Amino acid sequence: MRQIFDETVKDTLNNRLRALETYFKADVIFHYGEIHPALEKAFRDFIEQLKKDKEFDRNRLVILLNTPGGSAETVEKMVSIIRFHYEEVYFVVPDYAMSAGTILCMSGDKIYMDYSSSLGPIDPQVYNGKNWVPALGYLDKVEGLIAKSNDNKLTEAEFMLLPKIDLAELRSYEMARNLTINLLKEWLVKYKFKDWYFHKSSNLPVTIDEKTERAKDIASKLSNNSIWHSHGRSIGIDTLTNFLKLKIEDYSNNDELRELIRNYNDLICEYIIRSGAKAFVHSRVYF
Repeated sequence: MRQIFDETVKDTLNNRLRALETYFKADVIFHYGEIHPALEKAFRDFIEQLKKDKEFDRNRLVILLNTPGGSAETVEKMVSIIRFHYEEVYFVVPDYAMSAGTILCMSGDKIYMDYSSSLGPIDPQVYNGKNWVPALGYLDKVEGLIAKSNDNKLTEAEFMLLPKIDLAELRSYEMARNLTINLLKEWLVKYKFKDWYFHKSSNLPVTIDEKTERAKDIASKLSNNSIWHSHGRSIGIDTLTNFLKLKIEDYSNNDELRELIRNYNDLICEYIIRSGAKAFVHSRVYF
């Protein structure tokens, strides 16, 4: 009986995914879970399998993304894989794409969100041998201790902490932070800003230097803990558009698209939670 139920759910999800493909005139995939280095080869094979399907020959990919984050290096690998096969990439965030998920979204030509969707600060996650930890938290703490030391305000307990800091580990955190910022600057200019030709206010042409400055400002703000105060802070569409000046495709009032996305996303998320899977991908040729 359960097998029949599962097959019914799969058929329904396949049909709903195809409806999204028809709407976007694109291949559509779904990604759920942590962005982990162990998934890199599987993701490559997943994309290659979709491209081998001769039913369509599309140059546009739409990615429905639900992720708490993960490895920035894995994001870079995923983008290389995606862009080898597709000229145009859209990201749809029905619920949330945090940290490395936000970095991944910034590699897209368009980002679709509604009023309940969230991105997050781009605090890179670094594996310390046991867990994934937010690098910026460590860097901020160390910089704070150094500042207090310069002012001769270190407590005895804080003074005892400094010799225990692993400088190699600290350097890896700095490199992770720099990588995330550089990736954002590169991808925003290359993809997100590629059709930004004129300033809205003056109608003057937009230069490469201006695109680079805008990308640098967005990357700097998204990686600034003093603005967000929490690695898990949700950044909604209003903040993204008004504070970060980032163009988002808002489907809050697009009844047709909102229904297509939610009918698919809500059902597949329920299926994943019920099955207990930590990571999950779906395409028209893979379930």
